[in-house]
Amino acid sequence: MTVYLCIGSNLTNRHGNCLRAIELLQANGIVVTARSGMHQTAAWGEVSQPDFINMCVGVETDLTPGELLGILKAIELQMGRTPTWRWGPRVIDLDILLYGSLVVQEEGLVIPHPYMHQRGFVLAPLREIAPRVVHPVLNRSVEELFGEVVDKNERD
Repeated sequence: MTVYLCIGSNLTNRHGNCLRAIELLQANGIVVTARSGMHQTAAWGEVSQPDFINMCVGVETDLTPGELLGILKAIELQMGRTPTWRWGPRVIDLDILLYGSLVVQEEGLVIPHPYMHQRGFVLAPLREIAPRVVHPVLNRSVEELFGEVVDKNERD
């Protein structure tokens, strides 16, 4: 299954943290097939914190969404992520954006990511590696969603 993940970091060695997360994904049998550039962006939500480095990766996996989420959470812990407040600073943040065309709504797991279509810092790197991929709920491509976010931000 083709899955798209977002990787972000705003503490310590932000670039190195993102690269380390990719290494740990691969060490867990998750095949990274595409990788965006790294984008520096202001924090979202709670803005009084350091800027983030964000990137997206495309991966191939036979894991279920729940199994994949378990591995992502284990990698975050292994890399030293500690609980803070919602949208607070973090060494690493790993989010499942899209899992093929699957739609999941479970306690602790929502796919597609519920905010991805509102976040330019997610859509810009995702657009680099998957511009034609269609959001299975909104039925619009990543390219279209990115254009809508840019248009909205220009109007605001």
